[in-house]
Amino acid sequence: MSEPARIDFASLPWDTGPTGIRSKTVLRDRRQIRLVELEGDNPEHDWCVTGHVGYVLEGELEIAFENRTERFATGDGFLIRSGENQRHRPQAVSRRVVLLLVEDA
Repeated sequence: MSEPARIDFASLPWDTGPTGIRSKTVLRDRRQIRLVELEGDNPEHDWCVTGHVGYVLEGELEIAFENRTERFATGDGFLIRSGENQRHRPQAVSRRVVLLLVEDA
């Protein structure tokens, strides 16, 4: 029997992290899709080297790279490649940010 194509995020539990970031994750075929929520008062302190394809569903955030910072708002998409030379940290600018991320697992 094959897996359904539909992902029912509403039925999935939130996984919470220590920095005010929580997510719902589905893993299929060496890829994961995550619904991620960031709170504005909790900056991420660790650098991330994972690649992401993302879409901002709600809010506004900044992503700090080693030599620059980029701002994204509702409706913006982004593609961040993996690796040390693309390491990055997200920070919510608005009170709440909701992202949809697709990542290699």
